[in-house]
Amino acid sequence: MKIAYVDSSCIVSIALGEQLYRELMLRLSHFDRLFSSNLLEAELRSALAREGEIGKIKNLLAWMTWIYPTRRLTEELDSILEIGRLKGSDLWHLACALFLRRKMGPVSFLTLDGNQGAIARALGFPGL
Repeated sequence: MKIAYVDSSCIVSIALGEQLYRELMLRLSHFDRLFSSNLLEAELRSALAREGEIGKIKNLLAWMTWIYPTRRLTEELDSILEIGRLKGSDLWHLACALFLRRKMGPVSFLTLDGNQGAIARALGFPGL
C-alpha cells in the first residue's frame, strides 16, 4: 500500500489552481491513502479566506485521513530540530508524518516548501 503524508502547501496549491496543481493531483492519485494533521484544515481555510476563495474548499478535505497523535511528539520534534529549523506548522506536519511512519511503515512526505522538503528527505522520507 502506498501512503503519503500531505502538507498543507500541496492542498492549498490545488485549491487555488496554482501553476503545478494538475501535476500535484496526478501525484496524489498514485497513493492508496493520504494522511495529514487536521491542522491542514485550518491552514487551507485561512489561505482560501485570505484569497477570497473560501468556496473552493469543496471536497479537498475528503481525500485525507486525519492523524490524531495519542501522545506528545517530543521525540519526533527533537529529531527534526536536530536537522534544521522550521516554522511551527511545518514542524508539526513533519512530526505527525514521523508518528505515522512509526505506525504504518514507509510513507512519502509531499510538500511544496523547499526547506521542509529538504528536512523531510534528510529524515528519510521520499518526496514529490
